[in-house]
Amino acid sequence: MVKRTTGPEIERLIQLLAKLPGLGPRSARRAALHLIKNRERLLHPLMVAMEDAHDKVTVCSLCGNVDTIDPCTLCTDPRRDRSVICVVEDVGDLWALERANAWNGLYHVLGGTLSAIEGIRPEDLSIGQLIERAADEQVQEIVLAVNATIEGQTTAHYIIERLKGLNVATSRLAHGVPVGGELDYLDEGTITQAMKARRPF
Repeated sequence: MVKRTTGPEIERLIQLLAKLPGLGPRSARRAALHLIKNRERLLHPLMVAMEDAHDKVTVCSLCGNVDTIDPCTLCTDPRRDRSVICVVEDVGDLWALERANAWNGLYHVLGGTLSAIEGIRPEDLSIGQLIERAADEQVQEIVLAVNATIEGQTTAHYIIERLKGLNVATSRLAHGVPVGGELDYLDEGTITQAMKARRPF
């Protein structure tokens, strides 16, 4: 029999924290202890922030981003270029592009990738909504910013097939050697792709 060292409330907090990505049971215990020790400074504000997020955060009906308004802040920003749509797998990818300040167009979140193994079909993703958006005469280009995985590339090829017949250009992100990367540390797939995508100096 495992000896219990804390009350059920603390155990529940630890168990819930352990469900978060990147946190195992040991990390969850440390996080829970830190929150409890800093109850007024961290635990209470976190509780309030989580309640606010639960009550106010929604999914944008246009692009799939998460925000407190629908349509989201990005979709309603008049400074955004509405002729281009960047397609990403998940909201985290959208946030990464925004952090890098690398895109000033609109976005479309697929909600994942096609996967025969996991049983994820086209109708399980927001591909249909993307095709509808691409049919808008204002849209001139669709940028496929999906991951360079088998599932990501399969999804990209499927989308390209679905976009045929529409008057819209398609492109994808370049893949290859990262800035600051050393060839000796890169995998063969990355090196091969970088070589294929070489360009004049």
